[in-house]
Amino acid sequence: MTQPAATTPSAPPAPPPEAVGPLMRSLSVLRELAAGGGRQPVGDLVRRTDLARSTVDRVLSTLARLGYVRTEGRDAVLAPRLLELGNAYLAASELPDRLGPLADRLADELDESVSLAVPDGDGVRFVHQATRRRAMSLAFRIGDLLPAERGAPGALFADRWDAADWRRWRSRRAADPTDAGFPAVPPRRAEDGAGDDAGPGPDAGSPAGFEARVAAARDAGWSLDDQLIEPGLVAVAMPVRDTAGRPVCALSVVSHTSRLSAAELPDAVLPHLRETVCAMEYALSLPRDAASAPDTAPGPSHPAHATWMRASKQELGPEFVESMARGLITLTAFGAGRAELPLTAVAEATGLARATARRALITLEHLGYLATDGKLFRPTPKVLELGFAPLSGLTLPALAQPHLVALVERVHDSASMAVLSGDDIQYVARVPTVRIMSVNITLGTRFPAYPTSMGRVLLAGLPPAELSARLARTDLAPLTRHTVTDPGRLLALLEEVRSHGFALVDEELEEGLRSLAVPVRDRTGRVVSAVNVSTHAGRCTADEAREALLPALRSAAAAIEADLWVAGRYARIPVL
Repeated sequence: MTQPAATTPSAPPAPPPEAVGPLMRSLSVLRELAAGGGRQPVGDLVRRTDLARSTVDRVLSTLARLGYVRTEGRDAVLAPRLLELGNAYLAASELPDRLGPLADRLADELDESVSLAVPDGDGVRFVHQATRRRAMSLAFRIGDLLPAERGAPGALFADRWDAADWRRWRSRRAADPTDAGFPAVPPRRAEDGAGDDAGPGPDAGSPAGFEARVAAARDAGWSLDDQLIEPGLVAVAMPVRDTAGRPVCALSVVSHTSRLSAAELPDAVLPHLRETVCAMEYALSLPRDAASAPDTAPGPSHPAHATWMRASKQELGPEFVESMARGLITLTAFGAGRAELPLTAVAEATGLARATARRALITLEHLGYLATDGKLFRPTPKVLELGFAPLSGLTLPALAQPHLVALVERVHDSASMAVLSGDDIQYVARVPTVRIMSVNITLGTRFPAYPTSMGRVLLAGLPPAELSARLARTDLAPLTRHTVTDPGRLLALLEEVRSHGFALVDEELEEGLRSLAVPVRDRTGRVVSAVNVSTHAGRCTADEAREALLPALRSAAAAIEADLWVAGRYARIPVL
């Protein structure tokens, strides 16, 4: 096929008269924060967005009120709640819910990394990752964007491009020869891609090379990436089509040349890939309730209704930009079973006036975050550029850290988070307090679970059979004169912990040390970690400590859970 010649990059279209300026400015700030890895000095945001400092301050204040951004010193930091915007797109697309389990199964069968990607303009954006943990493994995250020419899925999607799409692609290549606009991939040298060779290496990403790969993928029904992203990385991708025959996503198997060469990979994986694609296309053909159960796990409901916004405006005054908040909340109207919505449904879901919702939808469509046929609106993959990739890489300790800081500021005692590691607890996050007498524990420290408050919370959260097996093999050695060593007594205490939702341990691990702990649960209700406050037993009685510390501790755990429930909807949140 002959594609149009390269053109000079054109200026973006002017916003429509109905566009909401504050919403456009807030999204520019979020994009810059995401491009910078999720944290940037406020001064840098001012320079990069070309907005006035007072404007950036109002944007950040409003985003903080929404829970999307927090400030730490001079830095602005993306907050996990921002993921609810990307979650809305992913739930509306239904791809991770319907196809993700099949991708995970394929990754287990092949012991290779597996990805689901969708087209996004002249790029490819990941919507699901099932990765293998190796020294050399796939490092892309949900939401990362790759140039179409640098990877296997892009050649599959480009086969449906029209002349205008090819012109935009050539224009982008001319304007960004090093792929600086795609921070997820290693930069391309400016001189790479100048040739017309369709083989592996830089020339395969050149205009003529990419055209040849598109034609080859069309003929074969699958696409090969021979180290187009970086040396050593190879992949094979196949399209997954809807009932109308349109490719809605691409399924990729990714390996390394130390395991399989580009010549070996297709023979090794294509039979499994084809079988999984067939299963995925069948899953897409099923009605929603038959394909996957709706997500009924508990989660935080957003308070941003009209009354909440008015109250925020009254409290913060000019530091809360109501039109900005309204526009962002519009994206959360979409979700599972709400892939496409008319204006009236968006207004009802958000509690906004019809005219207000209309202006927000027009603005979001202009910026590419929504698409419309004139009546129905639907979110696009571009929504994931709003911080999803950096936030989806959070670990549980990183997610918990700001809440532990707030807890310590409130109670003036040290706070920690721990997980079960064998029959021990292991500290994964900690915020010490400054006192003459304080508890000195470092990250990675391990203690037996049975005489610690966090250990008892974690043990109490186990299924009964697993708990019995653990206690049967545990040597309940006395660490102090207060340590409970009787198995029956310990089991009764664990039952109380399960019933009351907290554990108070007084001088059982160390003389003079008292600690109070509560569980942290994931979206399924499973106890994944515990948080505690440690103090000196001589400062007050156990009852006084419980009365003073438990409300603040439960509040911190609830805040961690709220972030975990949002962050863990589609991304895997490691506990270490």
